[in-house]
Amino acid sequence: MGYKIHIERTKRSRIGNVDFSNLPFGSIFSDHMFIAEYENGDWDNCRVVPFGNISIHPALSALHYGQAIFEGIKAEKNNEGVPIVFRPQKNFERFNLSAERMAMPQVPEEIFMGAIDHLLTIDRDWIPTSPDSSLYIRPFMFAAEEIVGIKPAERFIFCVFTSPVGKYYHHPVRVYVHDKYVRAFPGGTGYAKCAGNYAAAMMPLREIKKLGYDQILWLDGIHHRYLQEIGTMNIFVIIDGIIITPSLHEGTILHGVTRDSIITLAQEEGYVVQERDISIDEVIDAHNQGKLDDMFGTGTAAVLSHIGEFFYKGEVYELPPVELRDVSNKLRQRLIAIKSGKAEDLYGWLYHVPVGVYAAQIP
Repeated sequence: MGYKIHIERTKRSRIGNVDFSNLPFGSIFSDHMFIAEYENGDWDNCRVVPFGNISIHPALSALHYGQAIFEGIKAEKNNEGVPIVFRPQKNFERFNLSAERMAMPQVPEEIFMGAIDHLLTIDRDWIPTSPDSSLYIRPFMFAAEEIVGIKPAERFIFCVFTSPVGKYYHHPVRVYVHDKYVRAFPGGTGYAKCAGNYAAAMMPLREIKKLGYDQILWLDGIHHRYLQEIGTMNIFVIIDGIIITPSLHEGTILHGVTRDSIITLAQEEGYVVQERDISIDEVIDAHNQGKLDDMFGTGTAAVLSHIGEFFYKGEVYELPPVELRDVSNKLRQRLIAIKSGKAEDLYGWLYHVPVGVYAAQIP
C-alpha cells in the first residue's frame, strides 16, 4: 500500500538562531515534524508539518493510562554531505516490538522510514557536522482515545521530530547501584521502550542526583543482585580481559542497537564476549582483586560512555583512568568512525537517505 505524505513547509526557518558549535542534548528542535494517525484499523493523514505544539484532549488515554512508546536514532552526514542513519531498521523492529507489548498497532515500514526520509531531506541542513554531534531522531506513538476508561485504545498518533545534539555525557559517568528500587521484572515491560519504564525511575533518579550521581545501575527485581541496565544505557564490564554484558533472555533489558553493534565489533576484534547473568558481587570481587578493567554503557544517545565510579551499599568503587582503557576506547573509536561514514561499513549498518529522490518531489 502506498501512503501519500502531504508536505507543509515552514514559512520561516529557525536554523539561523542555532549555535551549532554549542549544542545541548534534546532542547533544540528542527523546523519540521512528521505526523500520522491510526483509526479503524488503518494509518492515514500522513504529513510533514512545521514543528510545533500538538493540541490534545484532556481525556487523552495516553495521559491517563500510559500507552506511549518511543525510539532514538541518530543521523550524520558522510564526506559527500549525504545524510546517513545508523541502523534505523533495528529501531524500526524494536519500535514495533514495543508496540506489540503495549497493545498498540504496528507502524508500517513505509511510514516509519518515509518519515525519516522526508524529514532528513527537508531539514538536512540541521544535521551538525562538528565532532561528537549528530541529528537525533525521535519517533514516538501514543494512544489518542478521548475517553476515561481502562482499555486498550483504538486510536493512535505516530510522530517523528528531530533535534541537533552534542554529547550526552561530557565526563565519565558516576553510577549509583540501587538495591532498593527496581526497574523491571520478568514478564514486565523491561524490553519495551515505553514511557512508563522511564517514569518509574524519576523519583529514584532525583534522589541519587542530589548525591552527585548521574545515573542508576539497576539490579534485577527478584534477587536484587544481578546487573540489568542503566537508565540511558546497556551495561558492559570487562573482567580480566573478558567483556561481559547482561543477557536479554528474561525480557527485562532493552535490546540495545548500540549494544548489539559493540558486541559485533568486539568479537570481530577477537575479544571474548559473554552475554550472561553477572552479579554486583562478582563485579566488586573483581574490583577488589584488581581484575575489573573497565565498565561502560552503550546507547544511541550515550554512544559508548565510560563509567568513572560506582556506589553500592555505602562504598565507592573507582574505575581505571579512561585513557588507560584500551579495549573500550578502541571500540568507541571504531563505532564512531562507522557511524560517521569515515570507516568501511562491513555490516551494512548505514542507511543513506535518498535525498535526490525526495528533493525533486518535495515542494
